[in-house]
Amino acid sequence: MDMERALVLDTVRVTEQAAIAASRVAGKGDPELVDQAGTEAMRRVLNELDIDGEVVIGEGERDEAPMLFIGERVGQAKPDSWPVDIAVDPVEGTGIAARNVQNAVTVIALSEKGGLFKAPDTYMEKLIVGPTAAGQIDLTWPVAENLRAIAKSLDRALEDLSIVILDRPRHAALIEQVREAGARVKLIGDGDVIAALAAAIRGTGVHGVMGIGGAPEGVLAAAALKCLGGEIQGRFAPRNASERARLEAMGAAVGTVYRTQELAPGEHLVFSATGITNGDLLQGVRFFKNGARTHSITMGYRSRVVRLSDTIHLLDGSRVGIQI
Repeated sequence: MDMERALVLDTVRVTEQAAIAASRVAGKGDPELVDQAGTEAMRRVLNELDIDGEVVIGEGERDEAPMLFIGERVGQAKPDSWPVDIAVDPVEGTGIAARNVQNAVTVIALSEKGGLFKAPDTYMEKLIVGPTAAGQIDLTWPVAENLRAIAKSLDRALEDLSIVILDRPRHAALIEQVREAGARVKLIGDGDVIAALAAAIRGTGVHGVMGIGGAPEGVLAAAALKCLGGEIQGRFAPRNASERARLEAMGAAVGTVYRTQELAPGEHLVFSATGITNGDLLQGVRFFKNGARTHSITMGYRSRVVRLSDTIHLLDGSRVGIQI
């Protein structure tokens, strides 16, 4: 079995267990508690896998995060284990998970060594579209021009577009430009990785993502979009001189537009996300007397297979998967 096929079978188990753990404390109003629960569960399952893994995007630097920090080694690391780079977000949307509102997920991407851009924890300006608009947009163009390109690719009117933007004061001008062009804006509190997936999958009612969000999330989104045939274009937007210096020390350039292939250059990419709370694409964890039920999306780049799995987890640790 090649590396990608082996990882696809294991990766979903990582996000499932992280989602179950995080959901048990969701709604308690404590973002740190939710993040801790998801992170501990994700690390535990990663260390059970037959991989020699290095976290390249994680919870922060070694002195900032007790586990899943950048540079941490995970997995069994046997002589014949797969050497992989790993990008994680154990709880994307800790604040919304703590309040038990929509679209909190747990996310992971794996690749062969060097297959994921090592983005520092800074901001990134992003433009994200689905497969029909891939190759037809440009982050350097005016907002209205990109919206017209998206609408044309979908053969629909501008007024029918719904663009996701993080609800932040910094996006006031962007929101106004999107609305003036005729498109609708869907504001979200957190979670631009799952928004990126929604933009690349028909039937979600999301046609693009715009605005400034986290750079690590941009790399995670790139891994998924490469598997789905969508596109992300990103431009680093450091918040201060310290972030700018660190960005440049890592070999990244401020002002350069990075595309999907540069953010996720790997040829053996695997991506998985599991819902913690209900959302546009994934349902949240549902508990019952003898276990829990999870809803996940898993994909591999070379296999070109996207799996939506509805899984029952029984108290004895077994799982019953239903592919839908």
